[in-house]
Amino acid sequence: MTVATATTLTADDLGVPLGRRATVVQFSSTFCVPCRRTRQVVEHAVRDRDDVRHVDLDVADHLALGERLAVESTPTVLVLDSAGVVRRRAAGVPTLAQVRAALAEAGAPPTA
Repeated sequence: MTVATATTLTADDLGVPLGRRATVVQFSSTFCVPCRRTRQVVEHAVRDRDDVRHVDLDVADHLALGERLAVESTPTVLVLDSAGVVRRRAAGVPTLAQVRAALAEAGAPPTA
């Protein structure tokens, strides 16, 4: 995952409240096979975390937001801190270790 530019997203942007410590935003598309694997990786990383929210958005349903964030392919994953600032970004399927490291950096230490 790469360091992202200083962009801030709100609950209004996402349609759901932000996580108390972090939010993982996944841009997917209907027929994207790697998106399914990404969803599994992210769900595994946040499964025991009630302070981290995972939001999976279909890019076709969120075109303006996708354009604003320069989403050029799916899956694209953003890790936001508790204030909604994008801290990390990945295009393609991230590893579990990458997601956990990004969450730690965003203020949500991973669970064992």
